[in-house]
Amino acid sequence: MIFDRLFGKSSEKKEEKSEEKLGAFQRLRKGLGKTRDALTSLFGMGRKLDDELLEEVETLLIESDFGPGLSMDLCDELRDAYKDRDFDAEEIVPFLKSKLREKLTEGSSINWSEDQTTVIVVAGVNGVGKTTSIAKLAHQWRSEDRSIVLAAGDTFRAAAADQLGIWSDRLGVDMVRGKEGADPASVVFDAVKTAADNHADILMIDTAGRLHTEKPLMDQLGKIGRVIERNMAGAPHEVLQVLDATTGQNAIQQVRAFNEVMPVTGLVLTKLDGTARGGVIFPILEELGLPVKYIGVGEGVEDLQTFDPDQFIDALFD
Repeated sequence: MIFDRLFGKSSEKKEEKSEEKLGAFQRLRKGLGKTRDALTSLFGMGRKLDDELLEEVETLLIESDFGPGLSMDLCDELRDAYKDRDFDAEEIVPFLKSKLREKLTEGSSINWSEDQTTVIVVAGVNGVGKTTSIAKLAHQWRSEDRSIVLAAGDTFRAAAADQLGIWSDRLGVDMVRGKEGADPASVVFDAVKTAADNHADILMIDTAGRLHTEKPLMDQLGKIGRVIERNMAGAPHEVLQVLDATTGQNAIQQVRAFNEVMPVTGLVLTKLDGTARGGVIFPILEELGLPVKYIGVGEGVEDLQTFDPDQFIDALFD
């Protein structure tokens, strides 16, 4: 069962924690293996750095969702770097690692409120892993002795609130829910009041999955944001959009649409352990300027990790 995988007993020993992190890194590395293997094979066999090779590199980068702009820029920089000297295949991977690392911002932490409940809205299209991501984050923060209230803002599916309810029971945190079909904004209103009255450290708001092309549902998300703003000054403190890494470039269009109705503050990129398209992180950062705050590399509770740019680059190339 997924709940057992998420919330099975875990040792507090430092050695086992280290092994969990290593395991998550290995899953990330495996997920990015197709891109890594293709890149390293291109620069093997003593190949000459000519237009044919550069075209192959550009095609590979585009297919891996680095985006056409960044892919062309990297190839231009590669060409310029070696135009006046001999090409050494062993230098190419370090060269690309260095250039790509420059594109990545440092991992960005949550914007915690110092004097009131930190309100975090979690949004995204259907099937990206919003509710599961909430459970994993709540587990992490509960282990830091933070008090948490969950809001079941997906009132379209009774199963959604039931799912969140199971997780709230397992975590030992409060949850606010409404009747099936209720106005999600009313649930959020009650949740904000509950969190404030109980002096909770964190309020995490689950929202219904919605396509970025569905205007009524997108407008509803905007309404949720306004309800939060009216009832707690400065909130929401974070709007985390969950993206499925396997969707590639479509993720950028999703973020643009969501950002118009409720300004997104950070991204959670899931399913990186099952894609050869992890390059999508780069155009997201370049075109949208939003930080990737967490990445998902598996189903376990420890597999949603703070985004580490250096570790990501290592997994992509080493």
